[in-house]
Amino acid sequence: MLNLQVHIDQHSGFCFGVVYAIEMAEEILDEQGYLYCLGDIVHNDEEVNRLTQKGLRIIDHNQLNNLQDEKVLIRAHGEPPSTYQLAIKNNLTLIDASCPVVLKLQNRIKNSFDKDETIYIYGKHGHAEVVGLLGQTNNKAVVFQDISELDLGSLPKNLTLYSQTTKSTDKFYEINDILKENGITVNTNDTICRQVSNRDKELREFADKFDKIIFVSGTKSSNGKVLYNVCKDKNPNTYFVSNPEQVNLDWFSANESVGICGATSTPMWLMEQVKERIEKF
Repeated sequence: MLNLQVHIDQHSGFCFGVVYAIEMAEEILDEQGYLYCLGDIVHNDEEVNRLTQKGLRIIDHNQLNNLQDEKVLIRAHGEPPSTYQLAIKNNLTLIDASCPVVLKLQNRIKNSFDKDETIYIYGKHGHAEVVGLLGQTNNKAVVFQDISELDLGSLPKNLTLYSQTTKSTDKFYEINDILKENGITVNTNDTICRQVSNRDKELREFADKFDKIIFVSGTKSSNGKVLYNVCKDKNPNTYFVSNPEQVNLDWFSANESVGICGATSTPMWLMEQVKERIEKF
């Protein structure tokens, strides 16, 4: 036995938007035994597997086209207007679990579009939330993941800047400053979810307290990739796992302290399982 001291970060785990979506799903699954969900309910394979075993049926937009007279869950990422229009056409009952922060952002972007503002969105290309945001502009807004994608010399002299809710606050304001330094008048809208962005500072403090850090996240989670790198930057002895089986005995030495943390899409029960495995070493 290595006598490891293992602690779970109590600030890690699902953000309130994900908690809300999963609670809504479980309530209906308990009532009717199955429920369709448009896309993975959360970017964590272990949690998705748990819910599919309870009857959750994950479908994509192509399958939605052929679905009629059923209930369909809209996950926390939100959806574009076209999804709601299709639901009416196919007589689908939408269980809308869109995160309130995302819905507020969608409304703000729609208002800007209605005023004919030139909209730029700092976000990940193809991300479900970004697809929903683009839909508010008839796909006319410009999405960019990095300032290097933009030709600063040819940008409009006035633009409205938004961000995907889970992006880095520091990076957003860095982009905002670069645009202004290049003579562009920016109508800046800080639409980043503070529950997510504050995790950055909290995780730096957490990662500094332990000899080793085990970061638990699904491989599809954008938020997970960002927060893992935050931990790795603060504590080089940080390891990424998606399930308990991936934890390696060789990572540890006797009497070390181990911190376990995760993304906003990582369930607490999964971090508990990782803790149990490590404590057996």
